[in-house]
Amino acid sequence: MKKTILVTGGTGFIGSHTTVELQEAGYDVVIVDNLSNSNENVIDGIEKITGIRPAFEKVDCLDKDSLDKVFKKYSPIEGVIHFAASKAVGESVEKPLLYYRNNIVSLINILELMVDNCVPAIIFSSSCTVYGQPDAEHLPVTENAPIQKALSPYGNTKQINEEIIADFIHSKAPLKSIILRYFNPIGAHPSAHIGELPNGVPMNLIPFVTQTAAGIREQLKIFGNDYDTPDGTCIRDYIYVVDLAKAHVAAMNRVLQQDSPELDYFNIGTGNGVSTLEVVNSFCEATGVKLNWAFAPRREGDIEKVWGNVDKANKVLGWKATTPLKTVLATAWKWQQKLQSQQ
Repeated sequence: MKKTILVTGGTGFIGSHTTVELQEAGYDVVIVDNLSNSNENVIDGIEKITGIRPAFEKVDCLDKDSLDKVFKKYSPIEGVIHFAASKAVGESVEKPLLYYRNNIVSLINILELMVDNCVPAIIFSSSCTVYGQPDAEHLPVTENAPIQKALSPYGNTKQINEEIIADFIHSKAPLKSIILRYFNPIGAHPSAHIGELPNGVPMNLIPFVTQTAAGIREQLKIFGNDYDTPDGTCIRDYIYVVDLAKAHVAAMNRVLQQDSPELDYFNIGTGNGVSTLEVVNSFCEATGVKLNWAFAPRREGDIEKVWGNVDKANKVLGWKATTPLKTVLATAWKWQQKLQSQQ
């Protein structure tokens, strides 16, 4: 009998790709999403890829009673992967209470309902933002690097949620957790049936690149060219969303093993730092498209350079990011072209 996994935020960018990989690994998936930052059509895309339509419940994780009905309807649920969260850094600065309510209360509801419904495992979607700007001696950053004071309410909710999970497990709650700290997810499924679909003006680099290439945006601005990096632009660890999705399957497989720790943390990235300018140039090389871009002043809150040491995930989870950057960028462009053709 297949094990059932509840995926909150499962119609979102990372959630939809993870649903695909879970289904292809033999799990049944129940998606919970309020569709505040995604589209129900994503479920059609998932079904086109896997041939399986995941169960879907339009529920807000703040609505505990409705969420409880989902747990009971699909019982027994073996594990939860919790993606559902507000995630725009700038918006979190403007609307901190919205972020604290959405991101923290939703997790508390889920943890309480997991215990009430005997669900033993949760994978939590965290972020490398918890490391802030690591000191030079901590690059590439490991899971043991110091947690820095968050630079935004969004980042702070990730830190607080990590602490909530740790405190709850320490209290002898009957569940286990793996916390995945991602670096920068990019790209789209190679089928172009699902991909990143931001509302309004993109906050992330790659959708802005592809929209500029498609003529939707007039010009890409690269914020800052005077950082202490080889070409003066910020450095990040860009991870292919499909590789990231596979990491969630590996984490779920592990957390469901009897001998796995009650709580563990893993960096999920490539282990390589790539500058903004390198990404832009690689996109042009991968697609043959010329991009209208210009340097702009630094943006407040941007971290200069961060990339991950991912040895622990490679060894313990048996997982590794394998897709070359140019291949990843080509999938993002294929997805953008598909969106254009549908308009």
